[in-house]
Amino acid sequence: MNNDFEPATQQRFLAAVDAFRHWFLTQAMPLWARQGVDHERGGFFEKLDANGCPLDEPRRTRVVARQIYVFCVAVKLGWQGDAQPLVLHGLDFLLNRLRAPDHTFHSAVTPEGAVVNPKFDLYEQAFALFALATVHKTLPTPNPAWVGQANATLAALRSGWGHPERGFEESRPRSLPLRANPHMHLMEAALQWAETLGPASDAWWTLADELAELALDSMVQPGSGLLTELFDGEWRPAPGQDGSLVEPGHLCEWGWLLLRWGQHRTRPDAISKARHMITQADALGLDTKRGVLVNEMGCDGQWRDANAKLWPQTERIKAWTQMALMSKAMPDVMPGASGSRSEALARATQAMEALALYLEHPQAGLWHEVMNKDGTWSGEATRASSLYHIVCALETVHDAAIACESK
Repeated sequence: MNNDFEPATQQRFLAAVDAFRHWFLTQAMPLWARQGVDHERGGFFEKLDANGCPLDEPRRTRVVARQIYVFCVAVKLGWQGDAQPLVLHGLDFLLNRLRAPDHTFHSAVTPEGAVVNPKFDLYEQAFALFALATVHKTLPTPNPAWVGQANATLAALRSGWGHPERGFEESRPRSLPLRANPHMHLMEAALQWAETLGPASDAWWTLADELAELALDSMVQPGSGLLTELFDGEWRPAPGQDGSLVEPGHLCEWGWLLLRWGQHRTRPDAISKARHMITQADALGLDTKRGVLVNEMGCDGQWRDANAKLWPQTERIKAWTQMALMSKAMPDVMPGASGSRSEALARATQAMEALALYLEHPQAGLWHEVMNKDGTWSGEATRASSLYHIVCALETVHDAAIACESK
């Protein structure tokens, strides 16, 4: 990494990373390791109330998988707790209670393993695959059975739900609209496996390539360069207003993935489109008064939901950090700005400072899920699922900070 950041910009970034990491290690991890784990019945609790007490709800694959990721990465980020038993605790629940006989994963079960929601959901499969890849990458003794399970799940997805062109169906028989979101997380899982397995990762690179090309060819709209959310059965925008729905947080998340994929595959076209999506997320979806990305807008840039969930702020952190790490300057995609990597790093810092507002909760280790359009908080229970977003952002800036300080 060429360390050509302005000194003051880099110092502010590193200070924000330190504050973010300190909150995670001293507030979030002690609480979630103590209160977020169901040691009696297995798995993890879905939510904690305002006092940090668990709420008993059905256990979703996505949440169990995300918490497995959190405890895997926590040690890398400096947590001194005993993470491996918690990872294996979650993995046991994932494989023995959430796994279906066909090697896919149920959407939700009771703590005892009774199926609550038998409906297939590609989103759940994506996170099961992501968790397995992270465990295989992180634990000191990888288990070939985890690779075998992931391969079996991928084979089941392709045979049971493969779309005739590219990507996957929502159900059999077909139901519409087709969604971009689960494909995005499936690409995330594919990249995690591909980067973990190295030479043995052909099937995962094939999947990542397929999903990246699908996004670039069909999900990114030619006029605006924005990626929309909902599609008909032929991967054309869904009818009516649904077809022009854009989530600024997903522009950042897709942008982050496509930047990574474009670098691996030497695809400057993908990198250019990813940069455009990220800069447009800020240009159109950032409320400058509150300093946060809004939830939803149209392709015309008109906001449809001006509330601001926590997770888009984490995706903005990841996207701008990845932009800062790119080796090429960006004046072509940042009109009116300096075009420097320091500008991207400054935006990543601004996004961390915005996220810090959500982390200022009366109960240490909790956070606010939604900032209303008037700047007040929604007051809902804290979701375990959001910790994955927080930790993924922290892992991204943690790695960037190490790169900064190594020069």
